[in-house]
Amino acid sequence: MMLFTKLFLAHLLGDFIFQSSKWVKDKEEKKVKSKYIYYHTLIHFALTLLILWDLKYWKIAIIIAISHYLIDLLKLYVTPSFKNKNLPFLIDQVLHITVLYVCAYYGDFYTHTLALLQAIDVSLVTALVFVSFPTAILISKVLQGMSKYIEDDHESLPNAGMYIGIIERLFVVAFIILGRWEVIGFLIAAKSVFRFNDLKDSNNRELTEYILIGTLLSFGIAILTGVIYTGV
Repeated sequence: MMLFTKLFLAHLLGDFIFQSSKWVKDKEEKKVKSKYIYYHTLIHFALTLLILWDLKYWKIAIIIAISHYLIDLLKLYVTPSFKNKNLPFLIDQVLHITVLYVCAYYGDFYTHTLALLQAIDVSLVTALVFVSFPTAILISKVLQGMSKYIEDDHESLPNAGMYIGIIERLFVVAFIILGRWEVIGFLIAAKSVFRFNDLKDSNNRELTEYILIGTLLSFGIAILTGVIYTGV
C-alpha cells in the first residue's frame, strides 16, 4: 500500500502539478512531434525515483515512464474520434493508475517501522495534493457540459473559483484529521452566506444549480479523501 501511495503521488505531481496547459495544448496539436510529451515522460521517471528514493526501483520507474508515454500518445490520437472528450481523459487516468497498482503489487514492500512512518506522511501529502489541482480539474471536467447553460455576467478574478475550491477542500481534510466535523458545517454555511446575495440578485436557476453541484462535489470529494486517509 505504501509503495502504491508513493507511485500515485508521483503520478499526481507529474500529471497535474508539473504539467502546464501550454504543454497539454502543444501535445494535442503536434502529438508525437511535440517535445513536451518527452519532457512529461522524463518528469514522471524522475519523480518516481525521487519519491521512492531507492535506486533498486529503477526498473519500476522505467516501466511507469514508458507506459505513461504510450498511454498518453494513444490518448492524443484517439481523443478526436470521441464525441465525449472527457471519456478519453478518464480512461487515460484509469490505465495509468492500473499500471501503478501492478508495479506496486509486484514490487518490494518496506516492512520496518521507519517505512510505516514514511507511508503515513506520504499518505497525507498524497491526500492534500489530490484535493488541490487534480480535484479541481476533475470537477471542471464533470461540470464542463453544464457550463454552456450558464449566463453569468458577474465579473470575477481569474481562476478565483478554482482557488477557493482548493482552499476549502484543504480546510475540510484538515478538519477531518483533527476530528472537528462541526467546523465543516460552519464552512459550508459561511460559503452559502457569501453566495446568497449573488444568487438572489441574478435570479438564475441554472447558475444556482451549477454552483450547488460544484459545491457538493468539492465538499464530497474532500470529505471522502479525509475519511479514507484517517481510516488508513
